[in-house]
Amino acid sequence: MPTPTPHISAAPGDFAEAVLLPGDPLRAKHIAETHLEDAKQVNAVRNAFAYTGTHQGMPVSVLGTGMGIPSASIYSSELIVEYGVRRLVRVGSCGAVQDHVALRDVILAVGACTDSNVNRARYGGLDFAATADFGLLRTAAEAAEARGIEVHAGNVHSSDLFYDPRAAAGYFDQMNKMGVLAVEMEAAGIYGVAAENGARALTVLTVSDHIRSGEATTSDERQTTFDDMVRIALDGLVLDAQRGGA
Repeated sequence: MPTPTPHISAAPGDFAEAVLLPGDPLRAKHIAETHLEDAKQVNAVRNAFAYTGTHQGMPVSVLGTGMGIPSASIYSSELIVEYGVRRLVRVGSCGAVQDHVALRDVILAVGACTDSNVNRARYGGLDFAATADFGLLRTAAEAAEARGIEVHAGNVHSSDLFYDPRAAAGYFDQMNKMGVLAVEMEAAGIYGVAAENGARALTVLTVSDHIRSGEATTSDERQTTFDDMVRIALDGLVLDAQRGGA
């Protein structure tokens, strides 16, 4: 598939080898305007806004993938295969499942459980352990510690359904019992795409709502105020590059 692709209008070389992947395209715009220097827009197809700039002198891009594993997988695949992206960090929102995880807490997704079949399709019908790249995970944890930001690290659940009919049948109670920290909708797909194509991936999340308590942030807050996870992701990418991970 040549560039531009059916979903990305950027020219070859427009993307850095490190890309942040928020779900919300307007969060991508906010990240570019707030956290990147000399950012320029490189994609607007389907309003999947994408920008490339620098952070502490390191080239970095950001692209809004939209919601769900299918959409995130399309963009991740095209970024890796057609644009040469090697490091992908999802920066998104999630719903907490554990009582000790509070609104606005930051989560590093070590692994991503899922009810999707996409990774079974990749892995010959078997269960694939969708996990973060350890180097990216380690430097993100170090970046958080350096900024004095407390994080939770563990499993999340990537759901195919936002309005899930299984919720009334104790679905989230089982996640709670097994130590799953939160629910989101993209990480397992991105981890699978990265593994399939020899790239590296991480997911850094901010708790936007608590599934068990009912607490929630507003849509405006989700778009423009979840900056701790972005700082952690960017600082972690810089540390990783300094150690030869780029």
